[in-house]
Amino acid sequence: MRLFFRWLLAAQLLVLAGATSAAPLTPLRVMTFNVRTPSPDGVNVWENRRDLFVRTIRDADPDVFGTQELHKRQGDYVVDKLPHFAWFGEGRRGGDGDEHMGVFYRTDRLKVLESGNFWLSDTPDVPGSISWGHPFPRMVTWALFERKADGRRFYFFDTHLPYRDEDEAARTKGAKEILAHIEALPKGVPVVLVGDFNTTPASQAHALLSRMLADARATAPEHAGPDKTFHAFTGQPTRQIDWILTRGFTALSADTLTVHDGKVYPSDHFPVLATLRWE
Repeated sequence: MRLFFRWLLAAQLLVLAGATSAAPLTPLRVMTFNVRTPSPDGVNVWENRRDLFVRTIRDADPDVFGTQELHKRQGDYVVDKLPHFAWFGEGRRGGDGDEHMGVFYRTDRLKVLESGNFWLSDTPDVPGSISWGHPFPRMVTWALFERKADGRRFYFFDTHLPYRDEDEAARTKGAKEILAHIEALPKGVPVVLVGDFNTTPASQAHALLSRMLADARATAPEHAGPDKTFHAFTGQPTRQIDWILTRGFTALSADTLTVHDGKVYPSDHFPVLATLRWE
């Protein structure tokens, strides 16, 4: 009889283990959000929109999101109001000054295993370096994350490409530099690349990146909000320049969030939020 009960307990544990292993994986929620520097933008000055910015993040509930044009005081304000987030990044000229590609993540959900920066230039390890004729340093902030719930890992890259019409060649070179870094990664680890690419999906930069990465907005079966994301605080977007690109994930949805409070917007870009299924 004792052996029977021991066998029964073992069988029940096997059934429980099987049910646990068969449980579906929780999707990963990622976002890209150009913050807009704390510039004198009239009614949309940072002090007027910062709480709406925080609320937008709280309501979207991303696991991780990448920002562009972020200044340190903006990043610190966000994590002060959302203490379950932490952020990291380096100013585009090095140190804490100027704009950051700040990466924010839920500390209760994710752990940073590795992180770093590289510049989009002929000397990518030199902070503030410029090679291709555009006026400001351009860079990538990245991390290898591990999810606390199940130990799954993924790489996250956040960038901001040059903005002028005449910088298309520099944007293409920047895309090649990013691809070179991704190609050097372990093939079995998923990748997310987010950013303000300052060019449309019809560009050579997008075509290059799409050879290795899938555009979440183009491939997800569910969408909300407009394709275009830059609206200059008008609410009327003109260009689709903020993208989420992935490898090793399938996009379940990709939404453009058009949050505003009257004439006040959280930024001059609409953020893009994607829900990703692990492949």
